[in-house]
Amino acid sequence: MSVTPKTALTIAGSDSGGGAGIQADLRTFFACGVHGMTAITAVTVQNSLGVQGFTEIPPDVVSAQIKAVAGDMGVDAAKTGMLATAEIISEVAKTLDEVHIGRETTVPFVVDPVAASMHGDPLLCEEALEAIRTELFPRATLVTPNLDEVRLLTGVEVTDRASQRDAARALLALGPMWVLVKGGHLYDDPECVDLLSDGVQFIELSARRIDTKHTHGGGDTLASSITAFLAKGLGVPDAVDEGKRFIERCVAEAYPLGEGVGPVSPFWRLA
Repeated sequence: MSVTPKTALTIAGSDSGGGAGIQADLRTFFACGVHGMTAITAVTVQNSLGVQGFTEIPPDVVSAQIKAVAGDMGVDAAKTGMLATAEIISEVAKTLDEVHIGRETTVPFVVDPVAASMHGDPLLCEEALEAIRTELFPRATLVTPNLDEVRLLTGVEVTDRASQRDAARALLALGPMWVLVKGGHLYDDPECVDLLSDGVQFIELSARRIDTKHTHGGGDTLASSITAFLAKGLGVPDAVDEGKRFIERCVAEAYPLGEGVGPVSPFWRLA
């Protein structure tokens, strides 16, 4: 009999173009050797040129998906992506408590607060942002915002390494165990330096900046790779380090697709 792999659950939106969201999470879980499960929160209409629209899934249906897989298959780690509305966020938070996922349990929970477009435009209303701050972050083992999301969630504008630390402290004040302040949007920096902190440790994770516009799904892929490594039993610093290495290679192997921004690629794992 084959050995059953560890399991990881993604609670996120579907990307019809296949480069981000649920689709990116599932292919990342596969590439990292864990069994992926889903709770879909929204169906988007999008391609390489951007999002044309989306339809949210009723909150009770999102909750039912989480309960169905957690109650039968079990969850070794979970993550969120696009949650669309304050109502969905609240229902997800309540359901995670019911199935014992999150920082007060043995099941790690990663919050990728999808709140800004790749151009920095807000994707969520203030009510939903407040629900992320007050309902998801206190339950999170790790949160992984980009710099635009940091600004929307905390008001801190990150312009250098010092303000990146200020952002980490502001995020930690909202309740997560760990924060990863991603530095990819500091375009003047010749490296991509992410800052991982639990308030005591401040760990800088550096990678080369790769000259490509094809970065669709990069944030999802990083968060889901970290989730996969947490599911396999690594602690947060080691899981983040492995995730950082994974996404660097995925960006290096990114490919053009369509007329706009192509996806980062985990296909190198299959070589």
